[in-house]
Amino acid sequence: MLTPARAVPAANDPIGGLVVGPSDPNWDEARRPWNFAHDQRPAFVAFPESAEDVVAIVDHARANGLRVAPQGTGHNAGPLGDLHDTILVSTTRMRGVEIDVEARRARVAAGTLWLEVTEPASEYGLAPLAGSSPDVGVVGYSLGGGVSWLARKHGLSANSVLAIELVTADGELRRVDQENDPDLFWALRGGGGSFGVVTAMEIALYPVPELYAGAMFWDWTRAAEVMHAWREWTLTVPDEVTSSARILQLPPLPEIPEPLRGRSVVTIDAAIIGDRAFGAAAVQALRDLDPEIDTFDMVPPVALSRLHQDPEEPMPVLTEHRLLADLPAEAVDAFVAVAGPDSGSTLMMAEIRHLGGALGRIRPGHGALASLEAGYLFFGGSLAATPEMVAGLQAALPPFKAAMAEWDAGRSYLNFEERTVDSRAFYDEVTHRHLRHIKAAVDPGDIFVSNHPIPPAG
Repeated sequence: MLTPARAVPAANDPIGGLVVGPSDPNWDEARRPWNFAHDQRPAFVAFPESAEDVVAIVDHARANGLRVAPQGTGHNAGPLGDLHDTILVSTTRMRGVEIDVEARRARVAAGTLWLEVTEPASEYGLAPLAGSSPDVGVVGYSLGGGVSWLARKHGLSANSVLAIELVTADGELRRVDQENDPDLFWALRGGGGSFGVVTAMEIALYPVPELYAGAMFWDWTRAAEVMHAWREWTLTVPDEVTSSARILQLPPLPEIPEPLRGRSVVTIDAAIIGDRAFGAAAVQALRDLDPEIDTFDMVPPVALSRLHQDPEEPMPVLTEHRLLADLPAEAVDAFVAVAGPDSGSTLMMAEIRHLGGALGRIRPGHGALASLEAGYLFFGGSLAATPEMVAGLQAALPPFKAAMAEWDAGRSYLNFEERTVDSRAFYDEVTHRHLRHIKAAVDPGDIFVSNHPIPPAG
């Protein structure tokens, strides 16, 4: 246990790891999430380096009437809300990956990023169900569900979690799995971060020595043609194919490749589990559209980390999403109308991801989020770097989302919901009630703060 670097009003006693408070010179840096469109102002920020540090932090919070908000990267920080009476527990110093090649599993510390798993796993011909961004944290992504590039074949990442180590509200470090506290293990897999501070997680790895993956690009004047062709293509592809289609309005930045810099384009990217012949046959219908750029090739699984070209540096962004039950031709027309060349849209990115396959099937031993009962996921957003940009996005995003309301699947997806909403939006009534009873059993005082919290039953 380490003494705080400097005393802060909310931390009169030593607690685990480095502590940064409002009077410290690095306060603004310590409290800033990845998405710094959101201004986090906790009582103080703790940076544990071990599970023992986390135990000490939780004990301190309980003894001093404070709450605890675990945070890995802060990609989805907005819904945490008011943190004035809360210790923000940044797990960024808790890093590390252990890979068991024979068992095809990895143990990751709480603050580990996906790239730190995919790189070593790929060397052994193995792949985790990682997110589309290499700098998203494994733990937060997995607790909220997790839609990977292998999702249509292997389902939600939450349901490939094998064991979880966490500190609960009583200050106990627990290891839970299917045999040890299966109810809590069920709740954690898809139920979010309301049940404790995760200190480590064990996840399944899948044998994928290589796969066929890449992206194709066209000028956005062909958006309607390409999007309709992609939609028809998704109705025919097997579960080995996971893809998305996007309209991008790219700024003239030097880090963007010259052929795309400052342009507006429509792009399709996909990961296909199979050999070159299988993959090439699968994308032939898209190739027939004569793309300007075609990067599809055989790649190791680590290459999927940057396939989507998600931004990696912290930045302020605002987004919206909707799960879609279906995607008829009329929905594609609505999407192009609200995001395409004649829309007047200022969004840098508008996307539809193909779901279905294993994502829609409930398998034995699943967690609280058993499946996503939706065929597609609609998502969009943009940089919000100035007050004027924020105001513009706040005006633009509601009609963007409303354009697809007719095909709404009836639920939201926790990992993509960056507004404060009732957690009942993510689950059916029976699942939500069960989550509330488990919350009441492990955290009756509601110490833990999460984005989209599960309230204890009472």
